[in-house]
Amino acid sequence: MSYQSLEEINELCREQNIPFWRAVLKDDMNERTVSEEESFLTMEGMWNAMLSASEDYDERLHSSSGLVGGIGGQMERYRERGDTLCGDFVSRVIVQALQMGESNACMKRIVAAPTAGACGVIPAVLVPMYKEGHIDREQIIQALYVTAGIGQVIASRAFIAGAAGGCQAEIGTASSMAAGALAFLKGGDNEQIVHAAAMALKNLLGLVCDPVAGLVEVPCVKRNVIGAVNALSAADMALAGITSQIPPDQVIDAMKEVGESMHVSLRETGEGGVANTPRAKEIVARLGK
Repeated sequence: MSYQSLEEINELCREQNIPFWRAVLKDDMNERTVSEEESFLTMEGMWNAMLSASEDYDERLHSSSGLVGGIGGQMERYRERGDTLCGDFVSRVIVQALQMGESNACMKRIVAAPTAGACGVIPAVLVPMYKEGHIDREQIIQALYVTAGIGQVIASRAFIAGAAGGCQAEIGTASSMAAGALAFLKGGDNEQIVHAAAMALKNLLGLVCDPVAGLVEVPCVKRNVIGAVNALSAADMALAGITSQIPPDQVIDAMKEVGESMHVSLRETGEGGVANTPRAKEIVARLGK
């Protein structure tokens, strides 16, 4: 991808009077030497895979470690009681995030968005909106271009791997991507898109990557929930006209600085954080790790 900043994307949008998603589409067409139709088909394939992953969730499955499985169904039954603190839509988002994260841990097909460990964040906010009829397929595909543009800039300026920058680089980036997509889908302009992305990422600065027993299960699955709910709140703030006092690209740069400052034990090594608790050590011993 040729864009090195969110401001660069928005500058092109201003010059050509186009929406954020189209600027990303044009770049994909140029980079891969494909037509608009071919680019759309590729993105539609991503969406179809997300939908299939959502529909194929099986709460009877458990990961090989036994640490993950069934909680997506458990949350769904709680939501169906109708008395959740978060309300129906946000509860649907929570359900989707858990189910997608569990599917990943159970080795089912998912879409790394931007990573497998953060695969539940973007579908968690987009699938419920789509299934409830709030948006159509074309809008979804356009929103996915928004997520792609944000994710690519973050990957270029910082990182998206927990081993490089902690979980802020995975769940934080996914949340940022999702927030931008949500702002777009609710009619936000290009500036609101990038400010939603900035606020979502800023809210998760410093989030460590501390997988118990080195598995992408605990606390990874449940962190997909906070990434999704954080995206909702950041998008709503942006749509209300609230902006990030720190420019979006500078927030990304700050994330890189924080990630590089993290001790190695907090970057996917399974040596620090919750991975270093007594309970985690018991799990490691049980699994023969």
